[in-house]
Parts: sequence; structure tokens; C-alpha cells
Amino acid sequence: MKRFYSHGKLLLTGEYAILDGAPGLALPTKLGQSLTVEKRDGNELHWKSLDEEDKTWFEAVFTLDPQNKIQFSSLNPPSKSSEETAGVLALILEKAIALNPSFAEVISEVMITTKLEFKRAWGLGSSSTLISNIAQWAEVDPFSLLFQTMGGSGYDIACAQAEGPILYQLENEEPIIEHVRFEPTFTREIYFVYLNKKRRSADAIDQYRKVKGISTELIDSISSLTRKILECKDRQLFEALLLEHERLLSQSLKIPTVQEALFPEYPGTIKSLGAWGGDFVLVTAESDPREYFKKKGFTVVIPYSDLIL
Repeated sequence: MKRFYSHGKLLLTGEYAILDGAPGLALPTKLGQSLTVEKRDGNELHWKSLDEEDKTWFEAVFTLDPQNKIQFSSLNPPSKSSEETAGVLALILEKAIALNPSFAEVISEVMITTKLEFKRAWGLGSSSTLISNIAQWAEVDPFSLLFQTMGGSGYDIACAQAEGPILYQLENEEPIIEHVRFEPTFTREIYFVYLNKKRRSADAIDQYRKVKGISTELIDSISSLTRKILECKDRQLFEALLLEHERLLSQSLKIPTVQEALFPEYPGTIKSLGAWGGDFVLVTAESDPREYFKKKGFTVVIPYSDLIL
């Protein structure tokens, strides 16, 4: 039996600007996803995906034809959603074979079990951790596998195998990873709040690409803010930098910040993380803010130290 593991992720700074060369401060999470490979008789690939409660949310059987095309059958549950999941899995596995043809020899006669440690809807990287784990199993470059399948900047793949905060940047479309120390003294005053809806990264990227007038000045400003936030030791300055980051992207995306839209009276600072409009936001608070957000209908509020690696 073989077991592979990858961490989830949150993107503190950079957001869409990473796609245009700005560095982003990314934080691997303590929660991730595992992939276990077990040999079994037959010539099929049996796949089972478990959620954070050990409940099976997807199950399928795959076969590999002589042209290295992967077909799926026996979907559980039999639904359009399962068909879409199986199709994505087949694509990832086929691209892994293309990157490493010898992978075709080990893909059959196995039982795969994936296990998430966080809710799929949270947007902590159910797809990126899967790609990272499959890349480890197939012995291929995870960034090549990502760019040929799901797309995106790749910061989530960098987080998957990181053991602490990183600065992530694309230079000539090549990933540049810098392992950094991000240890603000006020982490007890930082929380992460789930906005009760997941935002597809692909949709967010499409929206960003449609925005006209993304300037080099914006990229330079976001890059500078990322460096200042990384080095910041004072909470008030940290909050001011986050607000400036939000303001710049709000102007470019032509949409209000999450604090303006949902929490205008909140006394602390709130910043979007990654794709705007869903997933998690970062909030600062002098005291536990859970009661405030609970009254607003947002019950998932996680202290920094409980989530960040």
C-alpha cells in the first residue's frame, strides 16, 4: 500500500494579480487530502472518494484501453455530477500517463481511496490536493499536470507540498517558490470566516481576464503590498495594508470589497482570500468574533493557529 498527502491552501495576498506576475503570499493549511493506493486483482481501477466524515461522496470503476484512453463505469451515485467528476478524473489520469508513459503499467489492478480533511465546499483545495497526490503517485511534475488539466496560477500546487508560508510568483509562466517566515505576533487576533458558498477558480479567472485596463502599476502596487504584509509586525499597519490591497483590486475588478458588501459595520478588517465572492475571508478582531458572524449567518469561524500550518 502507498499513501500520498497534500496540504490545502489559502492565498493571503496577490489574488488575480499572480496571473500577471505579481508575487502572492500563500499559506498551506493543516487540513489536506490523502490518496491511498492498494493492489487488487483484475484489470480495473477502482476509485472511492471520502469526505471529512469518512462518507463516500464519489465512487467509480475505470478501465484503460490500448490507446491509453480511460473509460469510466459503475458510477455511485449515478448522476450528472458523478459523470462530471469521473470525466475530470479521467482527464487528469490520461495527462499523467502522457507525462509519464510508464504510469499506464501501474494504473490498473488498484484500489484508490482519497480522504478529505475539510468540507469540499470550503475551497481549501480539493482539486489541487488531488492533482498533487496523483502527480506524486504518477511521478510527474505537479505543475505540468495542473496546467494541462485544471489551469490556474499554480500557487495551490506549491502549497500542497510546502511546510510553511511561501511567496509564489510566475516568471515567464514558470513557477517561482520562495519559502518565507510569516509569523505576525498578532495571529491570535486573526480568524478565517467561510462565506457559505464556493467560488470556482476558473470562473473567477475568466471574470478577471475580461477586465480591461489591468496595468503594470497595479501589479507593482500589489507586489509591494505583499512584501510589506510579509514583513509587518504591527496589527494596525497590517490592517491598513490589507485595506489598501482590497481597495486596489476593488477598483480594478469594479466590484465592492467583501466588507463593503456584507459587513460594513464590522469594527475590524476583512479581506477576501483568492477568488472574490466566495470561500474564506480573513478577519481581524481584538476579541473572539464568532458571535458577530453567527448572527449574520456565518457559522464557520476558525482561528488562525487552528487552520494555518
